[in-house]
Amino acid sequence: EIIRAEALRCLKCRLAASRSHVVFGSGPQHPVVLVVGESPGQEEDHSGKPFAGDAGLLLDKMLASIGLSREANTYLATIVKCRPPMNRDPAPDEQNACMHFLTRQMAALKPKAILALGRIPSQALLKTRDGIAKLRATVWNYNGIPLVATYHPNALLREETLKRPAWEDLKLLKSVLSDG
Repeated sequence: EIIRAEALRCLKCRLAASRSHVVFGSGPQHPVVLVVGESPGQEEDHSGKPFAGDAGLLLDKMLASIGLSREANTYLATIVKCRPPMNRDPAPDEQNACMHFLTRQMAALKPKAILALGRIPSQALLKTRDGIAKLRATVWNYNGIPLVATYHPNALLREETLKRPAWEDLKLLKSVLSDG
């Protein structure tokens, strides 16, 4: 709650001026998995909750397919806590301004694994410029926590052919959880 309160007051970057809500994150306090997206979209900015709309519904189905849910055992968060205008990619300085919130969330939540959704959170967490196609299908180590990167649900809604590789990534995450 202390971290959330600080995020709600944050003015460290230009995104604070245009936000409706800070989208801090949601889920149980001791999740099995931390799901990390890039930034709130329009629906999230209005509701204050991460992964709303069609992408959120698809994410819920993806999680359920491997025995996870946002209510029971999965915490949802984003790299950037405020919506970039026109849903553009968050700029590197905006990501840097918010990263300490996510780092502190991770330390408090202590997830058993991280699922990074899309290019931006995968690159930010793994400190690389490699694209998501290269980063997926591998179990990475993020400060001692296994991390699996996959396509964002929005990408799956746009491109059907990405659903099979995303399913393979989800099975990889499930195997990580089964081994732990």
